[in-house]
Amino acid sequence: MPASAANNRPEDLTARLGVGAGAAQGEALLKALREVKNQIIGNKTKKLLYLHLGAVPKIVSVLAAAAASSSSNSGGISRGGDAAVIVQAAAAIGSFACGVEDGVRAVLDAGAVPHLTSILSHHDEKVVDAGARSLKMIFQSELAPKYDVLQEKNLNFILSLLDSDNENVTELAASIIAHSCETNEQQKALCDAGVLLRFVSLLGGSSNQKDGCLESIEAVIKNNPEVSSRFSCTGNGKALNALANLIQDRYPHTRLLACKCLIAVGHASPCYVEELQIKTKLVLVLVELLEEPGRVGNEAPFSLKTLIADDEELHKQALSVNAIEKLCSILQMSSVQARRLQGILLALAELCSKLEKCRCQLMSPQVLNLIVDALKHDCMDVRVAACDCIRNITRSLKNLSAGCLSSEAFIVRLVQLSHDPSTSVQIAALGALCNIVINCATRKSVLIKCGGVSQLVQLSKSMDSALRSKSVLALRNLMFLADITDKEFILKELTLCTLASLIYDSECSIQEQALALTSDLVDGCSQSVKHVFAEDSIILDAVMRQLQNASSIGVCIQGMFVLSNIAAGSESDKDTVMNYLVPPHTDSCIPSFTIKFLQSKDILLRVASLWCFVNLTDPASVGSSRRVARLQDAGIVLQLKSMLNDPCLDCKLRVRMILEQCMELETAQA
Repeated sequence: MPASAANNRPEDLTARLGVGAGAAQGEALLKALREVKNQIIGNKTKKLLYLHLGAVPKIVSVLAAAAASSSSNSGGISRGGDAAVIVQAAAAIGSFACGVEDGVRAVLDAGAVPHLTSILSHHDEKVVDAGARSLKMIFQSELAPKYDVLQEKNLNFILSLLDSDNENVTELAASIIAHSCETNEQQKALCDAGVLLRFVSLLGGSSNQKDGCLESIEAVIKNNPEVSSRFSCTGNGKALNALANLIQDRYPHTRLLACKCLIAVGHASPCYVEELQIKTKLVLVLVELLEEPGRVGNEAPFSLKTLIADDEELHKQALSVNAIEKLCSILQMSSVQARRLQGILLALAELCSKLEKCRCQLMSPQVLNLIVDALKHDCMDVRVAACDCIRNITRSLKNLSAGCLSSEAFIVRLVQLSHDPSTSVQIAALGALCNIVINCATRKSVLIKCGGVSQLVQLSKSMDSALRSKSVLALRNLMFLADITDKEFILKELTLCTLASLIYDSECSIQEQALALTSDLVDGCSQSVKHVFAEDSIILDAVMRQLQNASSIGVCIQGMFVLSNIAAGSESDKDTVMNYLVPPHTDSCIPSFTIKFLQSKDILLRVASLWCFVNLTDPASVGSSRRVARLQDAGIVLQLKSMLNDPCLDCKLRVRMILEQCMELETAQA
């Protein structure tokens, strides 16, 4: 081995950095710094080795000593040797922080940021450039410190960087703002300080400067209608015009960032980006960017998803420019990076959320198999995205029986994901299962056989309200139109005690789903009605308590549907419901909560209440005459007569049906 190669071993170079680290060591130290920098650029393995050897603290010490020596030199005039050492040390520090989080930690732990910041005021332009570039590398990481711009000294520091004529320094300012701006108050403070105006003026600079400005503009205006509106009005629309021009820039990364800025404006202040022509252009640009390599191609699907979210017209536009075909084409590539795969699946999920035509384009076995395979991906975010995609594909009943979506293995895999260590994956898997089991006896059976019910019951007891909600919804959908055998099995696993506790849950949405599950339990199955009376009527008492508390409209609606389904049963069942709605020996002057429900502005609550009385006044039931008399005494019949011209046709028809049944019973008695 040549002597020079032996001297350039990482162990030797690191040792040489420690020799006299308090002051510049001339050519030897400069050469060592340069060699370390050259070895680690683009080489993660070498970076990790030098980190292990403790090179970073030594390089930071060299930087600190050289900077101190330079500033203390006569009249503040830098010695050439010190400046060269500073440049190489700063460059090496920046390289350690580039793309390796352990490197960023080491740089931060060694206290590099204050020393790098101090050399930004150096009068040697090369030193300033090196410091700014190194700090930019650091501030690309989430680990970097955040500057609270609500503190005057921090805001003034950033403004001083923005006022610099040095592009690297202004790019650094943009990086700090993009990294640090998190709250509406910070956004407003930056806007008030004129930061957005400065960024607009810099959009004509170099590609790197434009990109830095665009990232910062998005950070400052995102989800802030006031700041977004002020930005949009800048120079009578000059700012928006600049962004519109930049979505056609020659550089893909610049086009992507300009699109993200316009999307942020459109979401925060829709009136400024409401023209379909602009949105269509954004769709077209983003679809083109899907095929770009690297970071641009990785991020483009996320921006496309954000742009078209909940907008059926934009879904159609995306469909017309073959967005699904391009996404599927990328999906079928041999090796897709996790971030890109996540974005593609989320974009496909959004496109399948509304239009059946979009869902149909995903029904090829090859594409479906790839989506299902993504359920096993090592990356949690990819598994979540795959579940979301499947959930939206299966919004279509005809798709549920297509290809691998009808296979037992597919359902088992989703059940397995409900055990995932990530709560986000569990919730997403439950969301997909909710659609899959709602209306197919075969899939209900598969879920039951593979232990899915037991897992859903366990999750319904989770401390996480989102998990409880999704698991109860899945149980509800499983109970929907299930046969008596499956209903009995589900209830045996769930238990009446657990069901009652869910009806009493602290979250209204979970109360509502638990009541809907109860309604499906007793719907159309006289054998199941007995369960609401079991264990001292624990379920029926829970239903009535929630109705009397009237905690939310949704809870009241589902509670009345439970009573309606019970009232469709035997004579004894009808009388029980009647006694709950109109208790015997109650002062007739006290209005029943049922009358309040009949007077509700909510159509569905009125409908649910009316169905209850349709079943209670069924002329075929021997006790209906007696119940009608009690309804009259309680003032309910009078309330029904006042609803003959209800604005809702369904309500009007139910009211007439009830009153006709009452008249029929009176006529029969006479």
